[in-house]
Amino acid sequence: MPLTQAESVIKNIIREIGQECAAHGEIVSETLVAFMVKAVVLDPSNGFNMDRTLMKSDVQKLVKLCVARLLDNKNPSLDTIKMQVYFDMNYTSREEFLEEHHRVLESRLGSVSREITDNRACAREELESLYRKIVSYVLLRSGLGSPTDIKIVREATAALQSVFPHSELGTFLTLTKKDKERQLKELTMIVSGIRLFNRDCGKGGEGIDDLPAILHEAIPATTQHIDSQLQIAQDQVYCYTAILEKVTKNPLMSKELEPYMLKEALYNVRQYEIFLQIILSDIITCAQEVEIMIKQLGAQLELLKSTVKSRTAIPTSQVFPIFISLASLWTSFQDETVLISVLSSLTSHLEPFLGAHELLFPDRIMQGLLDDVTVKTDVCRIKEHMEDRVRLTDFKKLEWLFPETTANFEKLLIQYRGFCGYTFATTDGLLLPGNPTIGILKYKEKYYTFNTREAAYSFAENPEYYIGLIKEKAKKNAELIQLLELHQQFETLVPYSQANLRQKITHSVQTDLSHMRRENCSQVYPLKDASTQSNREGSTRVPKPQIYIAGLRGGRSKTTHAVKVNLTRAVDET
Repeated sequence: MPLTQAESVIKNIIREIGQECAAHGEIVSETLVAFMVKAVVLDPSNGFNMDRTLMKSDVQKLVKLCVARLLDNKNPSLDTIKMQVYFDMNYTSREEFLEEHHRVLESRLGSVSREITDNRACAREELESLYRKIVSYVLLRSGLGSPTDIKIVREATAALQSVFPHSELGTFLTLTKKDKERQLKELTMIVSGIRLFNRDCGKGGEGIDDLPAILHEAIPATTQHIDSQLQIAQDQVYCYTAILEKVTKNPLMSKELEPYMLKEALYNVRQYEIFLQIILSDIITCAQEVEIMIKQLGAQLELLKSTVKSRTAIPTSQVFPIFISLASLWTSFQDETVLISVLSSLTSHLEPFLGAHELLFPDRIMQGLLDDVTVKTDVCRIKEHMEDRVRLTDFKKLEWLFPETTANFEKLLIQYRGFCGYTFATTDGLLLPGNPTIGILKYKEKYYTFNTREAAYSFAENPEYYIGLIKEKAKKNAELIQLLELHQQFETLVPYSQANLRQKITHSVQTDLSHMRRENCSQVYPLKDASTQSNREGSTRVPKPQIYIAGLRGGRSKTTHAVKVNLTRAVDET
Protein backbone atom coordinates (compact mmCIF):
# COMPACT_ATOMS: atom_id res chain seq x y z
CA MET A 1 0.00 0.00 0.00
CA PRO A 2 1.42 3.45 -0.93
CA LEU A 3 2.49 5.57 2.01
CA THR A 4 -0.17 8.27 1.46
CA GLN A 5 -2.91 5.64 1.27
CA ALA A 6 -1.61 3.94 4.44
CA GLU A 7 -1.60 7.29 6.24
CA SER A 8 -5.19 7.92 5.17
CA VAL A 9 -6.28 4.50 6.44
CA ILE A 10 -4.58 5.01 9.81
CA LYS A 11 -6.10 8.50 10.14
CA ASN A 12 -9.55 7.06 9.57
CA ILE A 13 -8.90 4.29 12.12
CA ILE A 14 -7.75 6.84 14.70
CA ARG A 15 -10.82 8.99 14.04
CA GLU A 16 -13.18 6.00 14.34
CA ILE A 17 -11.59 4.85 17.61
CA GLY A 18 -11.87 8.37 19.04
CA GLN A 19 -15.56 8.54 18.10
CA GLU A 20 -16.26 5.11 19.63
CA CYS A 21 -14.60 6.13 22.89
CA ALA A 22 -16.51 9.44 22.94
CA ALA A 23 -19.78 7.51 22.51
CA HIS A 24 -18.89 5.65 25.72
CA GLY A 25 -18.17 8.92 27.56
CA GLU A 26 -14.36 8.75 27.29
CA ILE A 27 -12.67 11.65 25.49
CA VAL A 28 -9.24 10.63 24.18
CA SER A 29 -6.62 12.62 22.26
CA GLU A 30 -5.51 11.61 18.77
CA THR A 31 -1.98 11.17 20.09
CA LEU A 32 -3.14 8.68 22.72
CA VAL A 33 -5.24 6.78 20.16
CA ALA A 34 -2.32 6.70 17.72
CA PHE A 35 -0.05 5.24 20.38
CA MET A 36 -2.69 2.67 21.33
CA VAL A 37 -2.98 1.62 17.68
CA LYS A 38 0.77 1.09 17.70
CA ALA A 39 0.56 -0.89 20.96
CA VAL A 40 -2.20 -3.19 19.71
CA VAL A 41 -0.55 -3.82 16.33
CA LEU A 42 2.82 -4.60 17.93
CA ASP A 43 1.40 -7.10 20.44
CA PRO A 44 1.93 -10.52 18.79
CA SER A 45 -1.00 -12.03 20.70
CA ASN A 46 -3.36 -9.87 18.62
CA GLY A 47 -2.22 -11.53 15.38
CA PHE A 48 -1.60 -8.52 13.16
CA ASN A 49 0.88 -9.02 10.31
CA MET A 50 2.91 -5.90 9.62
CA ASP A 51 3.96 -7.19 6.20
CA ARG A 52 0.48 -7.33 4.63
CA THR A 53 -2.26 -4.81 3.96
CA LEU A 54 -4.97 -4.53 6.60
CA MET A 55 -8.24 -6.10 5.43
CA LYS A 56 -11.65 -4.74 6.45
CA SER A 57 -11.92 -7.44 9.12
CA ASP A 58 -8.46 -6.46 10.42
CA VAL A 59 -9.53 -2.84 10.73
CA GLN A 60 -12.69 -3.79 12.61
CA LYS A 61 -10.68 -6.01 14.95
CA LEU A 62 -8.09 -3.26 15.48
CA VAL A 63 -10.75 -0.68 16.32
CA LYS A 64 -12.50 -3.07 18.72
CA LEU A 65 -9.27 -3.95 20.57
CA CYS A 66 -8.14 -0.33 20.85
CA VAL A 67 -11.51 0.87 22.15
CA ALA A 68 -11.58 -1.95 24.72
CA ARG A 69 -8.12 -1.03 26.00
CA LEU A 70 -8.83 2.70 26.07
CA LEU A 71 -11.99 2.13 28.13
CA ASP A 72 -10.30 -0.19 30.64
CA ASN A 73 -9.83 2.32 33.47
CA LYS A 74 -8.55 -0.29 35.93
CA ASN A 75 -5.45 -1.16 33.92
CA PRO A 76 -2.05 0.22 35.03
CA SER A 77 -0.72 -0.20 31.48
CA LEU A 78 -3.28 2.27 30.14
CA ASP A 79 -2.42 4.68 32.95
CA THR A 80 1.27 4.42 32.05
CA ILE A 81 0.64 5.06 28.36
CA LYS A 82 -1.58 8.04 29.22
CA MET A 83 1.13 9.35 31.52
CA GLN A 84 3.79 8.97 28.83
CA VAL A 85 1.66 10.74 26.22
CA TYR A 86 0.84 13.57 28.63
CA PHE A 87 4.44 14.05 29.70
CA ASP A 88 5.81 13.90 26.18
CA MET A 89 3.29 16.47 24.97
CA ASN A 90 3.81 18.87 27.89
CA TYR A 91 7.46 18.53 28.92
CA THR A 92 10.34 20.09 27.08
CA SER A 93 13.94 20.74 27.96
CA ARG A 94 14.91 23.88 29.83
CA GLU A 95 16.51 25.44 26.73
CA GLU A 96 13.54 24.67 24.48
CA PHE A 97 11.05 25.93 27.05
CA LEU A 98 12.80 29.28 27.52
CA GLU A 99 13.17 29.70 23.76
CA GLU A 100 9.45 29.04 23.25
CA HIS A 101 8.52 31.27 26.21
CA HIS A 102 10.44 34.20 24.71
CA ARG A 103 8.92 33.55 21.28
CA VAL A 104 5.40 33.71 22.75
CA LEU A 105 6.20 36.95 24.57
CA GLU A 106 7.53 38.48 21.33
CA SER A 107 4.40 37.44 19.41
CA ARG A 108 2.15 39.02 22.07
CA LEU A 109 4.06 42.30 21.75
CA GLY A 110 3.79 42.28 17.96
CA SER A 111 0.64 44.40 17.64
CA VAL A 112 1.81 46.96 20.25
CA SER A 113 5.17 47.23 18.52
CA ARG A 114 3.55 47.77 15.11
CA GLU A 115 1.33 50.54 16.48
CA ILE A 116 4.52 52.40 17.41
CA THR A 117 6.81 51.55 14.47
CA ASP A 118 4.11 52.22 11.82
CA ASN A 119 3.02 55.47 13.50
CA ARG A 120 3.15 58.66 11.45
CA ALA A 121 2.36 61.14 14.23
CA CYS A 122 2.68 64.83 13.44
CA ALA A 123 0.31 66.83 15.64
CA ARG A 124 1.08 67.43 19.30
CA GLU A 125 -1.80 65.23 20.49
CA GLU A 126 -0.63 62.39 18.19
CA LEU A 127 2.92 62.65 19.53
CA GLU A 128 1.70 62.53 23.12
CA SER A 129 -0.40 59.46 22.29
CA LEU A 130 2.65 57.82 20.69
CA TYR A 131 4.73 58.52 23.81
CA ARG A 132 2.08 56.88 26.01
CA LYS A 133 2.15 53.86 23.73
CA ILE A 134 5.91 53.63 24.14
CA VAL A 135 5.48 53.69 27.93
CA SER A 136 2.89 50.87 27.67
CA TYR A 137 5.24 48.89 25.43
CA VAL A 138 8.08 49.29 27.94
CA LEU A 139 5.89 48.02 30.78
CA LEU A 140 4.48 45.11 28.79
CA ARG A 141 7.87 44.02 27.53
CA SER A 142 9.57 44.31 30.91
CA GLY A 143 6.80 42.63 32.88
CA LEU A 144 7.47 45.09 35.71
CA GLY A 145 3.92 46.14 36.55
CA SER A 146 0.60 46.70 34.81
CA PRO A 147 0.28 49.45 32.14
CA THR A 148 -3.19 50.23 33.56
CA ASP A 149 -1.93 51.09 37.07
CA ILE A 150 -1.53 54.89 37.21
CA LYS A 151 1.27 54.81 39.84
CA ILE A 152 3.30 52.35 37.78
CA VAL A 153 2.69 54.32 34.56
CA ARG A 154 3.85 57.56 36.20
CA GLU A 155 7.02 55.92 37.51
CA ALA A 156 7.81 54.31 34.14
CA THR A 157 7.10 57.59 32.33
CA ALA A 158 9.49 59.49 34.60
CA ALA A 159 12.22 56.90 34.04
CA LEU A 160 11.66 56.99 30.26
CA GLN A 161 11.74 60.80 30.14
CA SER A 162 15.14 60.80 31.84
CA VAL A 163 16.65 58.87 28.93
CA PHE A 164 14.20 59.55 26.09
CA PRO A 165 12.50 62.98 26.37
CA HIS A 166 9.55 63.95 24.18
CA SER A 167 11.89 65.99 22.02
CA GLU A 168 13.50 62.77 20.77
CA LEU A 169 10.26 61.54 19.15
CA GLY A 170 10.96 63.46 15.93
CA THR A 171 14.28 61.69 15.44
CA PHE A 172 12.70 58.35 16.42
CA LEU A 173 10.04 58.69 13.71
CA THR A 174 12.69 59.14 11.01
CA LEU A 175 14.29 55.78 11.81
CA THR A 176 13.71 52.60 9.82
CA LYS A 177 11.29 50.02 11.24
CA LYS A 178 14.17 47.76 12.35
CA ASP A 179 15.99 50.60 14.08
CA LYS A 180 12.78 51.62 15.84
CA GLU A 181 12.30 48.06 17.11
CA ARG A 182 15.92 47.94 18.27
CA GLN A 183 15.60 51.25 20.09
CA LEU A 184 12.34 50.20 21.78
CA LYS A 185 14.02 47.09 23.17
CA GLU A 186 17.01 49.10 24.37
CA LEU A 187 14.80 51.73 26.01
CA THR A 188 12.87 48.95 27.77
CA MET A 189 16.09 47.57 29.24
CA ILE A 190 17.37 50.96 30.38
CA VAL A 191 14.04 52.00 31.94
CA SER A 192 13.73 48.61 33.64
CA GLY A 193 17.25 48.93 35.02
CA ILE A 194 16.49 52.42 36.38
CA ARG A 195 13.28 51.23 38.07
CA LEU A 196 15.02 48.18 39.58
CA PHE A 197 17.81 50.39 40.91
CA ASN A 198 15.29 52.87 42.36
CA ARG A 199 13.45 49.97 43.98
CA ASP A 200 16.65 48.79 45.66
CA CYS A 201 17.27 52.35 46.90
CA GLY A 202 13.72 52.57 48.28
CA LYS A 203 12.74 55.34 45.85
CA GLY A 204 10.47 53.42 43.48
CA GLY A 205 9.82 49.97 42.08
CA GLU A 206 6.02 50.19 42.24
CA GLY A 207 4.43 46.87 41.19
CA ILE A 208 7.75 44.99 40.93
CA ASP A 209 7.59 41.62 42.70
CA ASP A 210 10.55 40.51 44.79
CA LEU A 211 11.40 37.59 42.50
CA PRO A 212 14.60 36.50 44.29
CA ALA A 213 12.62 36.17 47.55
CA ILE A 214 9.73 34.39 45.78
CA LEU A 215 12.11 31.90 44.18
CA HIS A 216 13.97 31.47 47.47
CA GLU A 217 10.71 30.12 48.95
CA ALA A 218 9.20 28.41 45.89
CA ILE A 219 12.17 26.22 44.94
CA PRO A 220 12.60 24.46 48.31
CA ALA A 221 8.80 24.02 48.61
CA THR A 222 8.56 22.46 45.14
CA THR A 223 11.61 20.29 45.75
CA GLN A 224 10.22 19.08 49.06
CA HIS A 225 6.90 18.13 47.44
CA ILE A 226 8.60 16.19 44.64
CA ASP A 227 10.94 14.48 47.12
CA SER A 228 7.90 13.40 49.13
CA GLN A 229 6.12 12.02 46.03
CA LEU A 230 9.32 10.35 44.93
CA GLN A 231 9.73 8.62 48.27
CA ILE A 232 6.16 7.26 48.13
CA ALA A 233 6.68 6.05 44.55
CA GLN A 234 9.99 4.38 45.38
CA ASP A 235 8.48 2.59 48.38
CA GLN A 236 5.82 1.19 46.06
CA VAL A 237 8.46 0.21 43.51
CA TYR A 238 10.48 -1.68 46.11
CA CYS A 239 7.38 -3.56 47.35
CA TYR A 240 6.21 -4.56 43.87
CA THR A 241 9.75 -5.59 42.91
CA ALA A 242 10.11 -7.76 46.02
CA ILE A 243 6.78 -9.50 45.35
CA LEU A 244 7.61 -10.10 41.68
CA GLU A 245 11.03 -11.42 42.66
CA LYS A 246 9.30 -13.93 44.92
CA VAL A 247 6.99 -14.91 42.03
CA THR A 248 9.96 -15.66 39.74
CA LYS A 249 11.24 -18.14 42.33
CA ASN A 250 7.78 -19.71 42.77
CA PRO A 251 6.08 -20.13 39.35
CA LEU A 252 2.87 -21.42 40.99
CA MET A 253 2.25 -17.93 42.34
CA SER A 254 2.29 -16.47 38.84
CA LYS A 255 -1.25 -17.63 37.92
CA GLU A 256 -2.58 -16.66 41.32
CA LEU A 257 -1.28 -13.08 41.04
CA GLU A 258 -2.03 -12.56 37.34
CA PRO A 259 -5.31 -10.64 37.94
CA TYR A 260 -3.44 -8.10 40.08
CA MET A 261 -1.29 -6.97 37.13
CA LEU A 262 1.72 -6.53 39.40
CA LYS A 263 4.18 -6.23 36.56
CA GLU A 264 2.11 -3.52 34.86
CA ALA A 265 1.80 -1.72 38.20
CA LEU A 266 5.59 -1.81 38.61
CA TYR A 267 6.07 -0.26 35.16
CA ASN A 268 3.53 2.43 36.02
CA VAL A 269 5.28 3.54 39.20
CA ARG A 270 8.76 3.22 37.68
CA GLN A 271 7.69 5.54 34.86
CA TYR A 272 6.23 8.01 37.37
CA GLU A 273 9.46 7.85 39.38
CA ILE A 274 11.55 8.56 36.28
CA PHE A 275 9.41 11.54 35.28
CA LEU A 276 9.69 12.97 38.80
CA GLN A 277 13.47 12.56 38.60
CA ILE A 278 13.55 14.48 35.33
CA ILE A 279 11.49 17.32 36.81
CA LEU A 280 13.53 17.33 40.02
CA SER A 281 16.73 17.54 38.00
CA ASP A 282 15.41 20.62 36.19
CA ILE A 283 14.38 22.25 39.48
CA ILE A 284 17.83 21.62 40.93
CA THR A 285 19.28 23.32 37.84
CA CYS A 286 16.91 26.25 38.49
CA ALA A 287 18.11 26.43 42.10
CA GLN A 288 21.74 26.52 40.97
CA GLU A 289 21.02 29.24 38.40
CA VAL A 290 19.09 31.35 40.91
CA GLU A 291 21.89 31.07 43.45
CA ILE A 292 24.38 32.42 40.90
CA MET A 293 21.97 35.14 39.75
CA ILE A 294 21.34 36.42 43.29
CA LYS A 295 25.09 36.97 43.69
CA GLN A 296 25.24 38.71 40.31
CA LEU A 297 22.27 40.92 41.24
CA GLY A 298 24.01 42.09 44.41
CA ALA A 299 27.19 42.82 42.47
CA GLN A 300 25.32 44.80 39.77
CA LEU A 301 23.48 46.92 42.34
CA GLU A 302 26.69 47.64 44.23
CA LEU A 303 28.39 48.65 40.97
CA LEU A 304 25.54 51.04 40.18
CA LYS A 305 25.66 52.58 43.66
CA SER A 306 29.40 53.15 43.42
CA THR A 307 28.99 54.60 39.91
CA VAL A 308 26.13 56.94 40.80
CA LYS A 309 27.02 57.87 44.41
CA SER A 310 25.97 61.50 44.92
CA ARG A 311 26.83 62.65 41.42
CA THR A 312 24.11 64.58 39.57
CA ALA A 313 25.45 64.04 36.06
CA ILE A 314 26.83 60.72 34.87
CA PRO A 315 27.89 59.88 31.29
CA THR A 316 25.28 57.64 29.67
CA SER A 317 28.03 55.47 28.19
CA GLN A 318 29.08 54.66 31.72
CA VAL A 319 25.74 53.93 33.37
CA PHE A 320 23.43 52.66 30.58
CA PRO A 321 25.29 49.33 30.11
CA ILE A 322 24.88 48.61 33.84
CA PHE A 323 21.14 49.37 33.69
CA ILE A 324 20.81 47.05 30.67
CA SER A 325 22.77 44.31 32.43
CA LEU A 326 20.57 44.67 35.54
CA ALA A 327 17.39 44.41 33.46
CA SER A 328 18.72 41.38 31.60
CA LEU A 329 19.46 39.67 34.90
CA TRP A 330 15.93 40.40 36.12
CA THR A 331 14.53 38.84 32.94
CA SER A 332 16.39 35.67 33.91
CA PHE A 333 14.67 35.75 37.32
CA GLN A 334 11.33 36.02 35.50
CA ASP A 335 12.25 33.04 33.32
CA GLU A 336 13.12 30.89 36.34
CA THR A 337 9.84 31.88 38.05
CA VAL A 338 7.77 30.78 35.06
CA LEU A 339 9.80 27.59 34.65
CA ILE A 340 9.35 26.60 38.31
CA SER A 341 5.61 27.23 38.01
CA VAL A 342 5.33 25.05 34.90
CA LEU A 343 7.37 22.21 36.42
CA SER A 344 5.28 22.33 39.60
CA SER A 345 2.07 22.17 37.56
CA LEU A 346 3.44 19.28 35.49
CA THR A 347 4.19 17.34 38.70
CA SER A 348 0.63 17.80 39.95
CA HIS A 349 -0.85 16.61 36.66
CA LEU A 350 1.15 13.35 36.76
CA GLU A 351 -0.40 12.14 40.03
CA PRO A 352 -3.83 11.15 38.57
CA PHE A 353 -2.11 8.56 36.36
CA LEU A 354 -1.51 6.41 39.47
CA GLY A 355 -5.22 5.79 40.10
CA ALA A 356 -5.22 2.04 39.44
CA HIS A 357 -2.95 1.29 42.42
CA GLU A 358 -5.51 2.16 45.06
CA LEU A 359 -8.09 -0.03 43.31
CA LEU A 360 -5.81 -3.03 42.76
CA PHE A 361 -3.60 -2.86 45.84
CA PRO A 362 -5.37 -1.65 48.99
CA ASP A 363 -3.42 -2.09 52.23
CA ARG A 364 -4.96 -5.47 53.12
CA ILE A 365 -3.99 -6.92 49.73
CA MET A 366 -0.45 -5.55 49.94
CA GLN A 367 0.04 -6.90 53.46
CA GLY A 368 -0.91 -10.37 52.27
CA LEU A 369 1.37 -10.19 49.24
CA LEU A 370 4.31 -8.99 51.34
CA ASP A 371 4.18 -11.91 53.78
CA ASP A 372 7.61 -13.57 54.00
CA VAL A 373 9.05 -11.07 51.53
CA THR A 374 12.22 -9.03 52.08
CA VAL A 375 11.80 -5.56 50.62
CA LYS A 376 15.06 -4.06 49.33
CA THR A 377 15.79 -0.58 48.04
CA ASP A 378 17.66 0.01 44.78
CA VAL A 379 20.65 1.26 46.75
CA CYS A 380 20.62 -1.84 48.94
CA ARG A 381 20.56 -4.14 45.89
CA ILE A 382 23.51 -2.32 44.35
CA LYS A 383 25.55 -2.40 47.55
CA GLU A 384 25.09 -6.18 47.81
CA HIS A 385 27.21 -6.72 44.69
CA MET A 386 29.67 -3.83 44.79
CA GLU A 387 32.65 -6.18 45.04
CA ASP A 388 31.47 -8.73 42.43
CA ARG A 389 33.22 -7.23 39.44
CA VAL A 390 33.70 -8.67 35.97
CA ARG A 391 37.17 -10.15 35.42
CA LEU A 392 38.67 -8.86 32.19
CA THR A 393 40.73 -12.03 31.80
CA ASP A 394 37.47 -13.94 31.21
CA PHE A 395 36.74 -11.98 28.04
CA LYS A 396 38.99 -11.61 25.03
CA LYS A 397 36.60 -10.13 22.45
CA LEU A 398 34.23 -8.00 24.54
CA GLU A 399 35.03 -4.58 26.00
CA TRP A 400 34.19 -3.80 29.64
CA LEU A 401 34.36 -0.34 31.19
CA PHE A 402 35.10 0.53 34.83
CA PRO A 403 35.00 3.81 36.81
CA GLU A 404 38.75 4.03 37.37
CA THR A 405 39.69 3.34 33.73
CA THR A 406 37.00 5.25 31.81
CA ALA A 407 36.73 9.00 31.33
CA ASN A 408 33.23 10.44 31.94
CA PHE A 409 32.11 7.04 33.24
CA GLU A 410 29.06 8.51 35.00
CA LYS A 411 27.87 10.19 31.79
CA LEU A 412 27.68 7.05 29.64
CA LEU A 413 24.19 6.58 28.21
CA ILE A 414 23.15 3.16 29.50
CA GLN A 415 20.67 0.99 27.60
CA TYR A 416 17.26 0.18 29.11
CA ARG A 417 17.49 3.34 31.23
CA GLY A 418 20.03 1.68 33.52
CA PHE A 419 18.03 -1.48 34.30
CA CYS A 420 19.54 -4.94 34.00
CA GLY A 421 18.66 -6.30 30.56
CA TYR A 422 19.45 -9.91 31.45
CA THR A 423 17.13 -9.95 34.47
CA PHE A 424 14.35 -8.31 32.48
CA ALA A 425 14.70 -10.81 29.64
CA THR A 426 14.83 -13.96 31.80
CA THR A 427 12.25 -13.15 34.51
CA ASP A 428 9.29 -12.10 32.36
CA GLY A 429 9.94 -8.41 32.75
CA LEU A 430 11.30 -7.80 36.24
CA LEU A 431 13.08 -4.44 36.50
CA LEU A 432 16.18 -4.39 38.69
CA PRO A 433 18.72 -1.54 38.66
CA GLY A 434 22.01 -2.28 36.97
CA ASN A 435 25.23 -1.78 38.93
CA PRO A 436 27.85 0.10 36.87
CA THR A 437 30.67 -0.79 39.28
CA ILE A 438 30.34 -4.49 38.30
CA GLY A 439 31.40 -3.39 34.84
CA ILE A 440 29.65 -1.78 31.88
CA LEU A 441 29.52 -3.91 28.73
CA LYS A 442 30.22 -2.00 25.53
CA TYR A 443 28.55 -3.88 22.68
CA LYS A 444 28.04 -2.39 19.21
CA GLU A 445 28.66 1.12 20.56
CA LYS A 446 25.95 0.71 23.21
CA TYR A 447 26.39 0.30 26.97
CA TYR A 448 24.76 -2.26 29.27
CA THR A 449 24.73 -2.66 33.06
CA PHE A 450 23.73 -5.67 35.16
CA ASN A 451 22.57 -6.28 38.72
CA THR A 452 24.99 -9.19 39.35
CA ARG A 453 28.21 -10.50 37.87
CA GLU A 454 26.41 -13.74 36.91
CA ALA A 455 23.86 -11.72 34.93
CA ALA A 456 26.68 -9.84 33.19
CA TYR A 457 28.44 -13.08 32.19
CA SER A 458 25.22 -14.72 30.93
CA PHE A 459 24.24 -11.68 28.83
CA ALA A 460 27.76 -11.41 27.41
CA GLU A 461 27.60 -15.01 26.10
CA ASN A 462 24.89 -14.06 23.60
CA PRO A 463 23.92 -10.35 23.68
CA GLU A 464 21.82 -10.52 20.50
CA TYR A 465 19.62 -13.25 21.97
CA TYR A 466 18.75 -11.24 25.08
CA ILE A 467 18.34 -7.99 23.14
CA GLY A 468 15.84 -9.85 20.95
CA LEU A 469 13.97 -11.19 23.98
CA ILE A 470 13.66 -7.70 25.43
CA LYS A 471 12.30 -6.40 22.16
CA GLU A 472 9.68 -9.16 22.03
CA LYS A 473 8.59 -8.44 25.61
CA ALA A 474 8.20 -4.76 24.78
CA LYS A 475 5.75 -5.70 22.01
CA LYS A 476 3.45 -7.19 24.65
CA ASN A 477 3.69 -4.13 26.90
CA ALA A 478 4.05 -1.09 24.64
CA GLU A 479 4.66 1.25 27.59
CA LEU A 480 8.11 -0.36 27.79
CA ILE A 481 9.14 1.32 24.53
CA GLN A 482 9.23 4.66 26.32
CA LEU A 483 10.11 3.33 29.77
CA LEU A 484 13.20 1.43 28.54
CA GLU A 485 13.94 3.85 25.67
CA LEU A 486 13.52 1.35 22.85
CA HIS A 487 12.31 3.89 20.26
CA GLN A 488 15.02 3.15 17.71
CA GLN A 489 14.29 -0.57 17.71
CA PHE A 490 10.64 0.03 16.81
CA GLU A 491 10.96 2.79 14.23
CA THR A 492 10.53 0.45 11.27
CA LEU A 493 7.57 -1.35 12.83
CA VAL A 494 5.28 1.66 13.03
CA PRO A 495 2.61 1.51 10.27
CA TYR A 496 2.23 5.29 10.10
CA SER A 497 4.59 8.03 11.23
CA GLN A 498 1.91 9.80 13.31
CA ALA A 499 1.66 6.70 15.52
CA ASN A 500 5.00 7.61 17.04
CA LEU A 501 4.45 9.00 20.52
CA ARG A 502 5.56 12.41 19.37
CA GLN A 503 7.43 13.84 16.41
CA LYS A 504 10.26 15.30 18.46
CA ILE A 505 13.36 14.22 20.31
CA THR A 506 12.71 12.45 23.60
CA HIS A 507 14.03 13.68 26.94
CA SER A 508 15.16 11.30 29.60
CA VAL A 509 17.72 10.64 32.27
CA GLN A 510 19.49 7.67 33.79
CA THR A 511 18.64 5.94 37.06
CA ASP A 512 21.01 7.24 39.73
CA LEU A 513 21.66 6.34 43.36
CA SER A 514 20.85 9.86 44.54
CA HIS A 515 17.79 10.17 42.28
CA MET A 516 19.21 12.65 39.84
CA ARG A 517 21.13 14.96 42.21
CA ARG A 518 23.88 15.34 39.63
CA GLU A 519 24.43 16.61 36.12
CA ASN A 520 22.18 14.69 33.76
CA CYS A 521 22.40 13.69 30.15
CA SER A 522 19.58 13.41 27.64
CA GLN A 523 19.20 10.54 25.23
CA VAL A 524 18.19 11.85 21.84
CA TYR A 525 16.56 9.94 19.02
CA PRO A 526 16.71 12.13 15.90
CA LEU A 527 14.15 11.57 13.17
CA LYS A 528 15.30 9.51 10.20
CA ASP A 529 15.96 11.15 6.86
CA ALA A 530 12.91 10.63 4.68
CA SER A 531 12.98 10.47 0.92
CA THR A 532 10.15 11.39 -1.45
CA GLN A 533 9.01 9.95 -4.76
CA SER A 534 8.33 12.54 -7.48
CA ASN A 535 6.46 12.14 -10.78
CA ARG A 536 8.56 12.61 -13.89
CA GLU A 537 7.18 15.20 -16.26
CA GLY A 538 6.55 14.08 -19.79
CA SER A 539 6.16 17.53 -21.32
CA THR A 540 8.78 19.42 -23.36
CA ARG A 541 10.47 22.60 -22.20
CA VAL A 542 11.41 25.61 -24.28
CA PRO A 543 15.02 26.73 -23.57
CA LYS A 544 15.13 29.71 -21.20
CA PRO A 545 17.06 32.62 -22.76
CA GLN A 546 20.21 33.37 -20.80
CA ILE A 547 22.21 36.40 -21.90
CA TYR A 548 25.28 37.48 -19.91
CA ILE A 549 26.92 40.86 -20.43
CA ALA A 550 30.52 40.96 -19.24
CA GLY A 551 32.45 44.12 -18.48
CA LEU A 552 29.61 46.29 -17.14
CA ARG A 553 31.51 47.02 -13.94
CA GLY A 554 34.29 48.59 -15.96
CA GLY A 555 37.99 48.24 -15.36
CA ARG A 556 41.12 50.38 -15.18
CA SER A 557 40.29 52.32 -18.36
CA LYS A 558 37.72 55.12 -18.35
CA THR A 559 35.86 53.55 -21.24
CA THR A 560 33.58 50.57 -20.52
CA HIS A 561 33.91 47.66 -22.97
CA ALA A 562 30.90 45.38 -22.61
CA VAL A 563 30.82 41.92 -24.17
CA LYS A 564 27.48 40.18 -24.81
CA VAL A 565 27.57 36.40 -24.33
CA ASN A 566 24.59 34.19 -25.29
CA LEU A 567 24.39 31.24 -22.89
CA THR A 568 21.01 29.95 -24.10
CA ARG A 569 21.14 26.18 -24.69
CA ALA A 570 20.06 24.71 -28.00
CA VAL A 571 16.62 23.04 -28.18
CA ASP A 572 18.12 19.58 -28.75
CA GLU A 573 20.19 19.91 -25.55
CA THR A 574 17.18 20.51 -23.25
